[in-house]
Amino acid sequence: MTTGVAARPKTGLRIFLLAFAQFIVAMDYNIVFVALPDIGRALDFSAQSLQWVLSAYAVGLGGFLLFGGRVVDRLGARRAFVAGLVLFGLACLAGGVATDQGFLVAARAAQGLGGALLTPATLALIGSGFAEGPERNRALSVWGAAGSGGLAVGALLGGVLTDAWGWEWVLLVMVPFALGAAVLAPFVLAPDAVVARGRRGFDVLGTLLATAASVLLVLGLVTGPESGWARGGLTVLAGLVVLGVFLLVERRTREPLVPTRLLGNRALLTAIGVILVFQSSLGGAYYLTTTYLQDTLGYRPLAAGLVFLPLTLVSMTASIKLLGPVIARWGVRRALVVGMVGNGLGIGLLAAGMAVHGGFWLLLPGLVVWGVGGGITFPAMFITASAGVDAGQEGVASAVATTAQQVGGAMGLAVLVAIAGTALGTAGAALVAGLATVVVGLGLAARR
Repeated sequence: MTTGVAARPKTGLRIFLLAFAQFIVAMDYNIVFVALPDIGRALDFSAQSLQWVLSAYAVGLGGFLLFGGRVVDRLGARRAFVAGLVLFGLACLAGGVATDQGFLVAARAAQGLGGALLTPATLALIGSGFAEGPERNRALSVWGAAGSGGLAVGALLGGVLTDAWGWEWVLLVMVPFALGAAVLAPFVLAPDAVVARGRRGFDVLGTLLATAASVLLVLGLVTGPESGWARGGLTVLAGLVVLGVFLLVERRTREPLVPTRLLGNRALLTAIGVILVFQSSLGGAYYLTTTYLQDTLGYRPLAAGLVFLPLTLVSMTASIKLLGPVIARWGVRRALVVGMVGNGLGIGLLAAGMAVHGGFWLLLPGLVVWGVGGGITFPAMFITASAGVDAGQEGVASAVATTAQQVGGAMGLAVLVAIAGTALGTAGAALVAGLATVVVGLGLAARR
């Protein structure tokens, strides 16, 4: 029999590996931003077409998350985890050696598809591998802190690699990370359970409709600010229509892609709402602050990335050190309230510091408060989303929550960029994001 002392190192390795997967995905989110100007010059992208280096990844990830979640539940979380890492790593390799626009954009879409398998598999492995309560909360805290660390490392490493060896290395550097984690996974993670014969059904029509709806929604939201809202709005509307058809089909399907019982999970529905608003403010505020630093203050990309270092360090500390005590004392819902209000107040303080002749020290108070709020909120959202989910549905539950994260990020960016183009400006758009987050936090507090 294995003792608790002997089992602890294996548990630590599992947490490390799953957190490292989140670190890779988060690092990829930021590492490409800094290299975009060099990519545009090297491959002759126009100012309008360059956005597809980012949008292709967002569409691939957001569009296929529900499909990835169901693959996790049907084929096994460890298998999907390894497959996602391998696909992600090979796509990074393809992108790093790309010599034309189409090949790079296709590689970025394949990276997103790898992430669509990897993300729900990671969360499902946490949900099934750690008991609900303090043990799972600790694992999700480390997972959330790894995401914050990945964002910071991506911003810094992207600048260093681009300056030293060229833009290709912002993609090539992730190849050994992803493939190395894939090799390690079978030795650290428990084998997948054998799927019963009666559960081998796969909702092909539902999968196609859900994927089409997600792709259209994310595509319309991420391209609307650049290509115009006449086209972007029609794409979003088409996505909503397909989503409606998907919901009708799911009600008549024996093996639905999203089980009906899952949609009745109040904790999951609450988490989805919070994720939509939180990610809307996060993605939009991050973009607006980066734009303010570079366009208004004249910071170089690497210097702009360094400004976010306090935000990242505070967020990681809050996830690991504060979340557990807050949940133990007040419960997960109140932790969400505290985190959301802190998140919104921090973004509001950040907006107040965006003076024309300002600088880092005016932004620092907002970055610190934002870091505390975000560090508590991010893992608490996914703790809420995993509560009470039946065995065998962890993958699709994680995928639903992460789809909300992707749609929320695209939605927030689109709305806040539009507001920034009005008389309110960048600071006004950031203030709107902060106020919206505070309102949702207070709304959670008012619920009985």
